[in-house]
Amino acid sequence: HIQGPCLDRGGCHVRGYMTSPEVLGLPQKLDPLVTDDKAAWLKTFQDLTGVVDSAGICLFTTFAIGLPEIASMIRTAIGCDCSDEEVLKIGERIWNLERMFNINAGFTKDDDTLPERLLKEPLPEGPAKGKVAELPKMLKEYYEVRGWNKDGVPTDEKLSELSMK
Repeated sequence: HIQGPCLDRGGCHVRGYMTSPEVLGLPQKLDPLVTDDKAAWLKTFQDLTGVVDSAGICLFTTFAIGLPEIASMIRTAIGCDCSDEEVLKIGERIWNLERMFNINAGFTKDDDTLPERLLKEPLPEGPAKGKVAELPKMLKEYYEVRGWNKDGVPTDEKLSELSMK
């Protein structure tokens, strides 16, 4: 699963919340066994989670409200005339800032991983029988979607785009 290795604080089911589309079908149902295009979904959910968490909004409200409603609350709270996309960009800045903090603390792409068992031992039964996590492929896609280099470091271009450089 792409969410686990791509978190800012280790394994956590609510930092990115890919459970929402894969299990609950919100905002649309995604096949949990297909990895293609999950990186873009994860990035969007992570960015939104960054905004929600920093605003003190309960994450579980996102089952009932989406970006337009959250952005409206943010605009009202801080008195800005920013678009929904600009509010989501706040979350993107948060994720990149957290990534840079972790890099400065010594974390590397080697820390973006799953337990060895999930990478090497095929599942013995169930819908994912015989599968192992396709982590290298998923991380490559995730880093690209995030605008990070092959080592998972935000590029100068990405930091400039986010007014962080």
